[in-house]
Amino acid sequence: MRILVTNDDGIDSPGLLTLAEWVARAGHETVVAAPAEESSGSSAALLAVDEGGRIQMRERGIDGTAAAFAVSATPAFIVLLATRGAFGPPPDVVLSGINRGPNTGAAVLHSGTVGAALTAVANGCPALAVSLDVAPDAEEANWDTAAEVAVGLLPLLTGVFALNVNVPDVEAGALRGIRRAHLSEFGMVQMTLRDQGEGFVRMSLEQVGEVPEPGSDDGWLLDGYAAVTPLFPPGEAADVELPGLVDTAGEHIGG
Repeated sequence: MRILVTNDDGIDSPGLLTLAEWVARAGHETVVAAPAEESSGSSAALLAVDEGGRIQMRERGIDGTAAAFAVSATPAFIVLLATRGAFGPPPDVVLSGINRGPNTGAAVLHSGTVGAALTAVANGCPALAVSLDVAPDAEEANWDTAAEVAVGLLPLLTGVFALNVNVPDVEAGALRGIRRAHLSEFGMVQMTLRDQGEGFVRMSLEQVGEVPEPGSDDGWLLDGYAAVTPLFPPGEAADVELPGLVDTAGEHIGG
């Protein structure tokens, strides 16, 4: 397959480079296109730095890849560009990650890693977002464990959907297994108000002390398993009743 590897931590992230290496080693045609600067928390935003309407990108040399680009854009925009042929033929699959830190629960809404994967699906391309449960300031991490899990899950992408994968920061031999999981209520890491004064507020990311619900992505992750959750992009909530409103066919919605 022709696989695009992107992320939201930036082109120089060790997680991105490790994932690209594993994808290339598995025999896939590997193209890397990632933000020139960190874009964490960008969700599926389509933002770019342009000069005269031209989005800036620079070729980079990454061993084993067919091509690599540092792009002055968010990961979702990079994926959109890829599906339009900006980096060669459109990819068959998009892999996003490996993110530094978990992306679990309903908080995936804000993740640039997951936003890139959902943008791929919205444009007809299956995708996988992979994150490693490692502290933001950790000097070393088990990137190879997450990369091995991600590449091993590629055969499951048999339709146009995204897999959100969270992997504990352990050596491959210590991983307890891989489990399908539902999204937890919000996620282990939440944004909290740290400080407030005249004319400013300061936020911080903090780990929630609550015990995660069994079967959730947080629950499996804390138990030492890789958690896998299939996702679709946002769509119509067709089963929601809206009494009194009329659809385009002239029929009342919800009675």
